[in-house]
Amino acid sequence: MFQVFLLSPAQCNGVRGRLVRTGEFEVARRLRSPEGIPLGELFSFVSGLYFRGKLGYARAFARPPAGSPGSLIITPGDGLRPPEDLVSLDRMRGFADVPIDGAEPRYRDPLLRDARRLADGLGVGRADAVPCRVVLLGSVATGKYVDLLSDVFGSRLCFPSAFVGRGDMSRGGLMLRCVRDGAELEYVAVEGAVRHGPRPARLAQPRS
Repeated sequence: MFQVFLLSPAQCNGVRGRLVRTGEFEVARRLRSPEGIPLGELFSFVSGLYFRGKLGYARAFARPPAGSPGSLIITPGDGLRPPEDLVSLDRMRGFADVPIDGAEPRYRDPLLRDARRLADGLGVGRADAVPCRVVLLGSVATGKYVDLLSDVFGSRLCFPSAFVGRGDMSRGGLMLRCVRDGAELEYVAVEGAVRHGPRPARLAQPRS
Protein backbone atom coordinates (compact mmCIF):
# COMPACT_ATOMS: atom_id res chain seq x y z
CA MET A 1 0.00 0.00 0.00
CA PHE A 2 1.09 3.56 -0.66
CA GLN A 3 1.65 5.79 2.35
CA VAL A 4 2.22 9.47 3.00
CA PHE A 5 3.47 10.89 6.31
CA LEU A 6 2.25 14.00 8.10
CA LEU A 7 4.72 15.28 10.70
CA SER A 8 3.51 17.24 13.70
CA PRO A 9 5.10 20.69 14.09
CA ALA A 10 7.82 22.01 16.34
CA GLN A 11 6.90 24.50 19.06
CA CYS A 12 8.41 27.64 17.57
CA ASN A 13 7.75 29.91 20.57
CA GLY A 14 9.85 27.93 23.04
CA VAL A 15 13.43 28.34 24.22
CA ARG A 16 15.08 26.82 21.14
CA GLY A 17 12.73 28.69 18.84
CA ARG A 18 13.74 32.01 20.42
CA LEU A 19 17.39 30.97 20.32
CA VAL A 20 17.41 30.27 16.59
CA ARG A 21 15.76 33.63 15.88
CA THR A 22 18.39 35.61 17.80
CA GLY A 23 21.55 33.49 17.98
CA GLU A 24 24.87 33.80 16.15
CA PHE A 25 25.50 30.11 15.41
CA GLU A 26 25.34 28.61 11.90
CA VAL A 27 21.67 27.59 11.79
CA ALA A 28 20.58 30.99 13.13
CA ARG A 29 22.74 32.85 10.61
CA ARG A 30 21.36 30.80 7.73
CA LEU A 31 17.81 31.48 8.91
CA ARG A 32 18.56 35.21 8.59
CA SER A 33 20.12 34.81 5.14
CA PRO A 34 18.17 35.79 2.00
CA GLU A 35 17.74 32.11 1.09
CA GLY A 36 16.60 30.90 4.51
CA ILE A 37 16.79 27.33 5.76
CA PRO A 38 14.83 24.15 4.88
CA LEU A 39 11.80 23.67 7.11
CA GLY A 40 12.80 20.13 8.07
CA GLU A 41 16.24 21.25 9.20
CA LEU A 42 14.83 24.21 11.12
CA PHE A 43 12.26 22.12 12.99
CA SER A 44 14.90 19.46 13.68
CA PHE A 45 16.91 22.12 15.49
CA VAL A 46 13.92 23.53 17.37
CA SER A 47 12.48 20.15 18.40
CA GLY A 48 15.69 18.08 18.58
CA LEU A 49 15.61 14.29 18.73
CA TYR A 50 11.85 13.98 18.31
CA PHE A 51 11.67 15.83 15.02
CA ARG A 52 14.89 14.29 13.70
CA GLY A 53 13.28 10.93 14.31
CA LYS A 54 10.09 11.88 12.50
CA LEU A 55 11.92 13.34 9.53
CA GLY A 56 14.35 10.44 9.17
CA TYR A 57 11.56 7.88 9.53
CA ALA A 58 9.36 9.56 6.93
CA ARG A 59 12.22 9.75 4.46
CA ALA A 60 13.03 6.08 4.98
CA PHE A 61 9.53 4.63 4.73
CA ALA A 62 7.38 6.95 2.61
CA ARG A 63 5.74 5.24 -0.37
CA PRO A 64 3.75 8.01 -2.08
CA PRO A 65 1.65 7.47 -5.18
CA ALA A 66 2.69 9.32 -8.33
CA GLY A 67 2.16 13.04 -7.99
CA SER A 68 1.92 13.04 -4.18
CA PRO A 69 4.58 14.09 -1.66
CA GLY A 70 6.10 11.43 0.59
CA SER A 71 5.93 13.66 3.65
CA LEU A 72 4.48 16.99 4.68
CA ILE A 73 5.05 18.98 7.84
CA ILE A 74 2.22 20.60 9.80
CA THR A 75 3.16 24.22 10.38
CA PRO A 76 1.73 26.87 12.71
CA GLY A 77 -0.06 29.12 10.25
CA ASP A 78 1.08 27.83 6.86
CA GLY A 79 -0.71 24.51 6.53
CA LEU A 80 1.15 21.46 5.23
CA ARG A 81 4.57 22.15 3.76
CA PRO A 82 7.33 19.87 2.39
CA PRO A 83 10.52 19.46 4.44
CA GLU A 84 12.52 21.18 1.70
CA ASP A 85 10.44 24.37 1.88
CA LEU A 86 12.74 27.31 2.66
CA VAL A 87 11.92 29.38 5.75
CA SER A 88 13.06 32.95 6.34
CA LEU A 89 13.41 34.71 9.67
CA ASP A 90 10.17 36.63 9.11
CA ARG A 91 8.30 33.42 8.37
CA MET A 92 9.75 31.78 11.47
CA ARG A 93 8.53 34.74 13.52
CA GLY A 94 5.09 34.14 12.04
CA PHE A 95 5.19 30.49 13.12
CA ALA A 96 6.09 31.55 16.66
CA ASP A 97 3.07 33.88 16.78
CA VAL A 98 0.44 31.24 15.93
CA PRO A 99 -0.83 28.89 18.68
CA ILE A 100 -1.07 25.21 17.68
CA ASP A 101 -4.72 24.98 18.67
CA GLY A 102 -7.68 23.74 16.68
CA ALA A 103 -9.71 26.73 17.86
CA GLU A 104 -7.15 29.14 16.34
CA PRO A 105 -8.22 29.97 12.76
CA ARG A 106 -4.70 31.01 11.71
CA TYR A 107 -3.58 27.44 12.44
CA ARG A 108 -6.77 25.54 11.63
CA ASP A 109 -7.80 27.04 8.30
CA PRO A 110 -4.50 26.59 6.38
CA LEU A 111 -4.15 23.05 7.75
CA LEU A 112 -7.65 22.08 6.64
CA ARG A 113 -7.10 23.72 3.24
CA ASP A 114 -3.97 21.70 2.52
CA ALA A 115 -5.30 18.47 4.05
CA ARG A 116 -8.34 18.67 1.78
CA ARG A 117 -6.07 19.31 -1.20
CA LEU A 118 -4.06 16.19 -0.35
CA ALA A 119 -7.23 14.15 0.21
CA ASP A 120 -8.59 15.27 -3.14
CA GLY A 121 -5.39 14.20 -4.86
CA LEU A 122 -5.73 10.76 -3.26
CA GLY A 123 -9.39 10.55 -4.25
CA VAL A 124 -10.58 10.15 -0.66
CA GLY A 125 -14.29 9.37 -0.74
CA ARG A 126 -14.34 8.64 -4.47
CA ALA A 127 -14.54 5.40 -6.43
CA ASP A 128 -11.14 6.14 -8.01
CA ALA A 129 -9.41 6.53 -4.64
CA VAL A 130 -5.71 5.68 -4.51
CA PRO A 131 -4.94 2.89 -1.99
CA CYS A 132 -2.89 5.12 0.29
CA ARG A 133 -2.89 5.60 4.03
CA VAL A 134 -1.99 8.89 5.67
CA VAL A 135 0.26 8.30 8.68
CA LEU A 136 0.47 10.93 11.41
CA LEU A 137 3.85 11.06 13.12
CA GLY A 138 2.85 13.00 16.21
CA SER A 139 0.86 12.76 19.39
CA VAL A 140 -2.62 11.30 19.10
CA ALA A 141 -3.39 11.89 22.77
CA THR A 142 -4.72 15.39 22.08
CA GLY A 143 -7.03 16.68 19.39
CA LYS A 144 -4.92 19.55 18.04
CA TYR A 145 -3.94 17.53 14.97
CA VAL A 146 -6.11 14.43 15.13
CA ASP A 147 -9.54 16.07 15.27
CA LEU A 148 -8.90 18.24 12.21
CA LEU A 149 -7.18 15.54 10.15
CA SER A 150 -9.73 12.86 11.02
CA ASP A 151 -12.50 15.02 9.61
CA VAL A 152 -10.66 15.10 6.28
CA PHE A 153 -9.10 11.64 5.94
CA GLY A 154 -11.45 9.47 8.01
CA SER A 155 -10.32 5.85 8.19
CA ARG A 156 -7.26 6.64 6.01
CA LEU A 157 -5.62 8.44 8.95
CA CYS A 158 -3.27 6.11 10.85
CA PHE A 159 -0.51 6.34 13.44
CA PRO A 160 2.19 4.00 14.79
CA SER A 161 0.61 1.92 17.56
CA ALA A 162 3.95 1.92 19.42
CA PHE A 163 3.49 5.66 20.07
CA VAL A 164 0.79 5.07 22.68
CA GLY A 165 2.11 5.93 26.14
CA ARG A 166 5.49 7.17 24.92
CA GLY A 167 6.86 10.67 25.43
CA ASP A 168 8.39 12.74 22.65
CA MET A 169 11.98 11.68 23.31
CA SER A 170 11.04 8.01 23.38
CA ARG A 171 9.16 8.31 20.09
CA GLY A 172 12.13 10.07 18.50
CA GLY A 173 14.59 7.43 19.65
CA LEU A 174 12.26 4.65 18.50
CA MET A 175 11.96 6.09 15.01
CA LEU A 176 15.69 6.62 14.62
CA ARG A 177 16.25 3.02 15.66
CA CYS A 178 13.72 1.87 13.07
CA VAL A 179 15.59 3.80 10.39
CA ARG A 180 18.90 2.28 11.47
CA ASP A 181 17.47 -1.26 11.49
CA GLY A 182 15.26 -0.88 8.41
CA ALA A 183 12.30 -2.04 10.51
CA GLU A 184 9.02 -0.23 9.93
CA LEU A 185 6.49 0.19 12.72
CA GLU A 186 2.93 -1.14 12.64
CA TYR A 187 0.13 1.34 12.03
CA VAL A 188 -3.47 1.44 13.23
CA ALA A 189 -6.33 3.65 12.14
CA VAL A 190 -6.96 6.61 14.42
CA GLU A 191 -10.71 5.95 14.28
CA GLY A 192 -11.59 3.68 17.20
CA ALA A 193 -7.99 3.28 18.35
CA VAL A 194 -6.74 3.36 21.93
CA ARG A 195 -4.92 6.69 22.03
CA HIS A 196 -3.86 6.67 25.69
CA GLY A 197 -2.02 3.93 27.54
CA PRO A 198 0.62 3.06 30.13
CA ARG A 199 4.20 4.05 29.46
CA PRO A 200 6.00 1.16 27.71
CA ALA A 201 9.35 -0.21 28.84
CA ARG A 202 12.37 1.92 28.04
CA LEU A 203 14.15 1.18 24.78
CA ALA A 204 17.09 -1.15 25.21
CA GLN A 205 20.46 0.47 24.56
CA PRO A 206 21.95 -0.63 21.21
CA ARG A 207 24.93 -2.93 21.42
CA SER A 208 28.23 -1.48 20.33
